[in-house]
Parts: sequence; C-alpha cells; structure tokens
Amino acid sequence: MRSVRDFVLAGAAVLLSYTAAGAADLPPIQPMPAPPMEFHGWYLRGDIGMTNQRLKGLDNTLFTPSAGVVWLDKGGFDSSPLFGIGVGYQWNNWLRFDVTGEYRGKASFTALDRAVNGLSPTGFQTNEYTATKSEWVGLANVYIDLGTWWHVTPFIGAGVGFARNTIENFRDVAQQVGGVAYADSATKWNFAWAAHAGVAYKVNPAFTVELAYRYIDLGDAVSGDLVTYLGQNTVNNPMQFNHITSHDLKLGVRWNFDSEPIYAPPPLVRKG
Repeated sequence: MRSVRDFVLAGAAVLLSYTAAGAADLPPIQPMPAPPMEFHGWYLRGDIGMTNQRLKGLDNTLFTPSAGVVWLDKGGFDSSPLFGIGVGYQWNNWLRFDVTGEYRGKASFTALDRAVNGLSPTGFQTNEYTATKSEWVGLANVYIDLGTWWHVTPFIGAGVGFARNTIENFRDVAQQVGGVAYADSATKWNFAWAAHAGVAYKVNPAFTVELAYRYIDLGDAVSGDLVTYLGQNTVNNPMQFNHITSHDLKLGVRWNFDSEPIYAPPPLVRKG
C-alpha cells in the first residue's frame, strides 16, 4: 500500500510542476482599451443664415368676382438675414434636443394685379403692392444624428413652435387713376413647424460647426386696415398674406458644456 501512495504523490508532484511551468509561459493579462461612452450634456448654440420665402397669395375683402382681379405677379419676398440662439441637450450619440429663438430680418415684398375700374380710360387699373415683413420665431426641436465619419455627422430633425409675423410699410399704388392706399403695421401670431437636414463637423469635443437646410411653415400675416390717400378707412379690411413658407440656409455653432467623454470600466482579457 505504501508503494501505491508514493506513486500517486509522485505523479501529483509532476503534474503540478508542469501546470506551473505552463502558467508562467502564458502572456500577462491585458486590459482591452476602454470604449468611450456616449457624449452627452447641455450645449449652447448660435445660428446665422438667409431666408428664401414664399407665400400662397394675397387676399382682401375687396377681391370679389365683380372686381375682376387678375394677378400679373402673385408676389414674393426678397431674401433676408436670420439670427438665432438656443440651448439644447445631447441625450446620446444619436439623439439631441434644443429650444431656439430667432429673429428674421425685414424682407421686401412686391406684387402686381389688374382689376376692373370704370374710371380708368382703359376700363382697368393695375395695383402695385409693396410691404416689408419680419418675424420672431421660437421652436422646440429634436434631431437624429445618423452616424459620424471623420468627425462629420449628418443629421435630420423636426421642430414645432410659434411665429410672430409683422407686416409694415404696406402700399397699394394704382398709377392709371392716381390712387394710393396704405396700411399701418400689424402683427399676427401663428403655429409654426420646421424640418431640418444638415451636416455637423466636430472641431473638438466642446465645439461643433453645422451647415443646415431648413423648411419652415410660418402661417399667415396681415397688414393693418387699408386707408386710401383721401383718408377713407374701411374697418376690418386688412391685406392678408396667406401661408408663408421659407427655405432657409443656416450656419450654426454649438458649445458643449460636458465635453469630456466618460469611459466604461475596461474588461480583462488575455492576449495570445
């Protein structure tokens, strides 16, 4: 029995020695590089840009079938500058939100129609309409970042809010009959909505530059009541600017308050 016990002990000693030698030959435990967690946190933003505005058309209580109004030019706005600021939150690498306030500068407006007028030698008169328009716009926006390649991130988004549309300096000039009408400035509040698309370039973790397109629906606008050059005032007779929209091009910047990424604890793995 003693010989069997000695044999087992000797075999165990040999096995342990081989196991220790094999373990010594294994490479040391290497930590995997820690994948950075998603950037997140609050940011400030600023935007400048140019508007490219459209409207469905003008309307007025005097535009009746008997007036025989024919539009020679339904009207349009010149481009105008826009300036915006906002505050937002980057939820993760693909979802962010912000609230923006924006002033859209004065855009000149012109339109031209022809109407029936028995006092005119031709039986018709033309009306040349001019005005200026500006807005204050507030939007709550959500964006989806579509992935990042070489610091460039395309994105899409949508927003809802309000537009405060102001019409000023409205004039209606009928040269054939020497007629002029004008209107005081007036403001109209509307529901507004927008769709965004663009690309962002992350200069560094704290600073990002954006180039974006935006379609925005600003609702309607109105002038004050029309007054003729003789001082005749028709109550509840404003000129209505129907369904104003704009295709905007914007350049924006974002400053991230929480610019440093947070790293997850590294997993332990063996190389070899």
